[in-house]
Order: sequence, then C-alpha cells, then structure tokens
Amino acid sequence: MQRWRLSRFLSSASLQGLRLSSMSFGRVIITKLKAPYQHTFVRSYYRQTSISASTTPPCLSLQRSISLSRTFATTSGNTQKMRCILIKDGKGPVENLYLGEEQTPEPKEGEVQIKIKNFGLNRMDLLQREGKYPLPPKASKTIMGVEFSGIVTKLGESVKQYKEGDEVFGLAYGGAYAEYIVSPEEMLLHKPKEISWIEAAGFPENWMTAYQALFLEGGMKKGSNVLIHAGASGVGSAAIQLALHVGGAAKVFTTCGSDEKVKFLEELGGTDKLHVFNYKTQNFEEEIKKIDEGVDLIIEFIGRNYFVSNLNLLKRDGTMVYLGMMSGSKLDAGVDLLSVIYKRLTLKGSTLRSRTVDYQAKLLKHFEEDALPLIKEGKMKVEVHEVFPWTKVAEAHKEMEANKNSGKIVFEVTE
Repeated sequence: MQRWRLSRFLSSASLQGLRLSSMSFGRVIITKLKAPYQHTFVRSYYRQTSISASTTPPCLSLQRSISLSRTFATTSGNTQKMRCILIKDGKGPVENLYLGEEQTPEPKEGEVQIKIKNFGLNRMDLLQREGKYPLPPKASKTIMGVEFSGIVTKLGESVKQYKEGDEVFGLAYGGAYAEYIVSPEEMLLHKPKEISWIEAAGFPENWMTAYQALFLEGGMKKGSNVLIHAGASGVGSAAIQLALHVGGAAKVFTTCGSDEKVKFLEELGGTDKLHVFNYKTQNFEEEIKKIDEGVDLIIEFIGRNYFVSNLNLLKRDGTMVYLGMMSGSKLDAGVDLLSVIYKRLTLKGSTLRSRTVDYQAKLLKHFEEDALPLIKEGKMKVEVHEVFPWTKVAEAHKEMEANKNSGKIVFEVTE
C-alpha cells in the first residue's frame, strides 16, 4: 500500500488522534494518542492497549505492528459513497423512505456501471418496502428498483457490447433507486436517440413483463381475443399496445376503475379493436359476451374477485397468466373449478425479476427486434403518468398505492 493512501486513511475524521509511527516493507505501527475512538478497525486492536508510566499526564498508548492485509486494504480503498433511497428499519410505510448513502458499486467481470438518470416505480416496490416481496438471490437487500436509464461510467473485464459514455436502459434485480448501479451487460439495451431518458426508464420492467406474459407464457397467436385487466397500469397499457401492434389481436378487452381511465385507454388504443370497461359501473363479463363469445388469453392482476368471471370468459384451450392478485389469492368457498378440465384451460403464474440473466437477455432481444422499432417510429409509446424528483419518493408511492396513476410513474435523479 502506498504511504499517501494510508496517510489519507489515518487522517479521516473517524481516526483523529492516531499517528503513523513507522512504515517498513508493507507494515505499519499505529500509536493511539487520545482516548476517544470510533473506527472499528482501531477498536479491534484497543484490547492490546497498555498504560505506560507517566506523571504529567498519564497517556494511553497503543502500539502494534499490523500487516497490511486484504481486509485493511479494502477498508482504506474505494470508499466513495453514492446517494440512494433507503428504508428505515428495512421495511415499513412510506414515511420510512429517506435519501441516504451507500457504497458506490463497482463492476465485476461482465458487468457495467451506470450513472442513473431516471428510474421507474413498480408495484413490487410497494410490496418490497412493506416487507411482503420475496427477493431473488441477486437482489439488493437495501435498495429498491428494477429498471433505469443512464450513462455507462465504468466497465468490468470482458464487457464487449458497451463503452464508457454509452446511453443505455435496462433491467436490474434491484438497486435502481440510486445514483449508480452495476448490471450484467446482457440486461442492458442501447437507448435509441428517438427515446427520452424518461421513456427509457419506463420501458424495461413493464414492457418486458407484458411481452413475456403475452407471447412467452401466454402463447398469443395472431387473431386472438385478449382480455387485459388493470389496463391503465404500466404493464396493462404496455400489454394493450403489444397485443394490438405486435400480436395482431382480433379484439382486445380491458378493464379500469374510472371514466378518466376509460378515456385515456381509448385514446391510447386508437382503434375499434379495443374495448374498454369501467369495472365500477359495468359488468365486464356481460359486456364482453355482448361483443364475442369469449377470449383466448387473459392477462390477470386481480385474483379472487375476477376468478369466476375469467373462467366463464375463457374459450376452450384458453390461457390465463397471473401477474398479480390485488384483490386476494384465496377463493371464496364453493367456487367450481370443473370448467378448467372440460375447457382444457391453462392457468399460469409468472414473474420477471427472479428470472435468470440468460432468460432476461433473450427477452430483451425479442423486445429489441419486435417492439423497439415500433416505439422508435411512434406507433407505440410509454404512457407516463408523472415524473417525480426522487426526493419525493414517498409522494409517488402514495400515488400508486391509491391507484391514481394512468400509465407509468418515473423518478428523476436530481443533484
């Protein structure tokens, strides 16, 4: 270790009162001059302290030869901090969210460090904040956020697709509520110039989730009838556009909870192939049966309250893909499941965050080939509900908790 690095380490506020006595061949002696100390590294050696005879005044001296081990080098190495949104006590209500600091992550082999410009809000963030979301093994335990846009600032070894300064957006297992993030290069895409930073931060999680639900899990075919619940949500509005413009749906039915959202979705679809129902004032099962005999595929977020109506609407060999269960996961007593057998129905559950890097890389590739060109041309778009400075993260969480958003909520990382 170089002397200047060690001296800088010893001159930090937490080590005031320590003096560098000598250095020779990678070994150092530290002398403790004053009683107050805070640093854990020094504290671990305080047990070796001896009281030396002195009359005016007594002093505590600590002398120990310390090998400059890997542990010590790490302590005195990269100590750069970044700002990030953290949760007081690890979980809790929105009031527990605060802007704090953590170590800036460094890229390992095959990874890219990105300085984040914007990141998106997802319903799983609310669940994670409350301690109700099972985190995948690779997820950050302290920082939320699974999608972002930003600029490449550092490369790990063996990175081939990106260079410093590249504009990117992508998926993450966690950690996007921060100034910096590291990501496997396979989970990134180059940001087209036609797409803004805000839009790019709103794509990854919602659009990849919608794409995999429709095509990889749902097996959607051209000419299908599709029912998409929670149509005004980020995933819902993405699924509507993908079903119409990529999947070639014959009809798309969707539900939402207000007349304002009905208008929003009708304008988003811009076609008579889209039929929107306010579930608070209309019985969507009855309304759909007035138009057609049923649907081939359902993208579901609601759960218990819609279960029977969904089974009634599915055609023979139909599929229902569950992405959430907002009304609950326990069915009422007496629910008849016989139609699952005689209609040969497929009921599936799916998540994206816990998928492997390889799976997410393939999904991103499909999206880049099938959907991104249409987005660049303006035929599909991210519907942004509101952009919040990340200092108002609690306000944004409340907005989503109250189901007020029509489209995507995005944060801006402000200085």
